[in-house]
Amino acid sequence: MPRPVTVTYRISSTPAEVAAAAAQLFTTAVIEAVKARGVARVAISGGTTPKAMFALLAAEPFASQIPWDKLDLFWVDERCVPPDHADSNYRMTREALLSKVPLPADRIHRMEGELDPEVAAARYESTIRNAFRLEGAETPTFDLILLGMGDDGHTASLFPHTEGLNDLTHIVIANHVPQKDTWRITLTSPVINQGREVAFLIEGAAKAQVLHDVLLGPFQPDTYPSQIIRPASGQLTLLLDSAAAANLPEPANADQTGTLELR
Repeated sequence: MPRPVTVTYRISSTPAEVAAAAAQLFTTAVIEAVKARGVARVAISGGTTPKAMFALLAAEPFASQIPWDKLDLFWVDERCVPPDHADSNYRMTREALLSKVPLPADRIHRMEGELDPEVAAARYESTIRNAFRLEGAETPTFDLILLGMGDDGHTASLFPHTEGLNDLTHIVIANHVPQKDTWRITLTSPVINQGREVAFLIEGAAKAQVLHDVLLGPFQPDTYPSQIIRPASGQLTLLLDSAAAANLPEPANADQTGTLELR
């Protein structure tokens, strides 16, 4: 049975406002992690919403607030392409953020999408193990994991009816995605669920029905992989624009923040 989780969803009027809320979430999580543990470890995703967030993080007022020298940046998933390819999540992040902020190169931990997928996954798992100084079967605890959701209900590179949905032992896997005739490299669901803070950034009317089904429909994680995301903390945050949130219960309070209990 899935673990109970309280979902807090914050509705913004526009995608730009979602990006601003995400930038604030990122900045606060990094500052608090550094204060508590001396380092912040964040795993990010690709897509249009993170791109807008990255542009904000590279500018004021956020850029000077973030202790870049104490941030370790990781990726949730990556396409199997070279780092200079137009489809590369790393390339997008580099162009929107990394080229503009003083994040040390040795704190940027990219997935090597240009390698054989299984090799890339094994190498990234080793990178994470070394960075977190893990022993044995220990699982890393990221301070913040930022996710997106596709209009098919996938998250990270955990797509509907793919083998990666059932992997509970690895940190990173190569996941074959038949519907796209491709391979992806991705963190596994147990690692995502171990994050101290886990948040979805979701925009657009095309996501409204699937988001409703993920949160309010029957538990069918093979069909809607985003339903697997049930953080061990018992808390899950969704940053939504009004179009994506159209089929969710209208928040009763003025700040457009609602809650749902997932059982």
